[in-house]
Amino acid sequence: MRAWWIEEPGPVEGGPLRFGRCPDPVPGPGELLLRVRACGVCRTDLHLAEGDLPLHRPGVVPGHEVVGEIVALGPGCTRFRRGERVGAAWLRHTCGRCRFCRRGRENLCTAPRFTGWDADGGYAERTVVPEAFAYRLPEEFDDVAAAPLLCAGIIGWRALKLAELPPGGRLGIYGFGASAHLAAQVAIHQGAEVHVLTRSERARELARELGAASVGGAADPPPRLLDAAVLFAPAGELVPPALRALDRGGTLAVAGIHLSTIPALDHAAELFQERRLRSVTANTRRDGEESLRLAARLRLRPTTVPYRLEHADRALADLAADRLTGAAVLRV
Repeated sequence: MRAWWIEEPGPVEGGPLRFGRCPDPVPGPGELLLRVRACGVCRTDLHLAEGDLPLHRPGVVPGHEVVGEIVALGPGCTRFRRGERVGAAWLRHTCGRCRFCRRGRENLCTAPRFTGWDADGGYAERTVVPEAFAYRLPEEFDDVAAAPLLCAGIIGWRALKLAELPPGGRLGIYGFGASAHLAAQVAIHQGAEVHVLTRSERARELARELGAASVGGAADPPPRLLDAAVLFAPAGELVPPALRALDRGGTLAVAGIHLSTIPALDHAAELFQERRLRSVTANTRRDGEESLRLAARLRLRPTTVPYRLEHADRALADLAADRLTGAAVLRV
């Protein structure tokens, strides 16, 4: 099969990925073999390619927003049939035994495995996914539109929950890429007043089209104090202005797996009066199922930019240079 793998992490303009042929994967017990039809390009893929996150396996195939058709089932598979369309997402294994798994917080499992990090992902013509971690996909979305729902959508939904936005409250969104533009739609549907702060003028235009109450620069103060905020941009320097924008008791949720260094915080201006700063770590399968049902019910509109599989390096370069609005998706 044709696939991309991370040859040597480094700046994306230096070509850290290699494109070529490798053996087709074989499904093991409890695994599904997928013919990949589309795969979203996530900023986490970029962090892995550039070395911001350490590789767990040399030569790994990235990509964890995978839409595929089941072409073979490993021994013991019973949930799906050959020919069905399913999704493979970031989380692909949890131990089920640690204290976090037993409490229903499998996103904090002490021995997790992730698609495109610990095991090969969807920048390829074939991939395998454990049946227990595969998702049925809403028929309302074609392959390209469904792909970003599998990480951008799921993480955006979990971030909204952790931000604890009150009904009808004011939400700040910092950065407006794949995940943010989906989370904004959910919040607006739920009656929130959404304020988008981002450096990209094209992203601001999209935010206006989707119904944002205001848009501004990434570090600008919003026109009103916020009840909650989500930081999607991987920029630690935005944490202080986002905290200052919160009203008393507000929460800032940091949605990314990687964040640049956070400057020193001023307790009186940025934390006092019970302002809270919290991270968002992966997701549970319940988050995934909830977010996919919600996407179908609300008729979310993913904004996508399609690329051919052989142009995955171009998609990552465009993501790194902020030349994208919405989500990049590989058509396979």
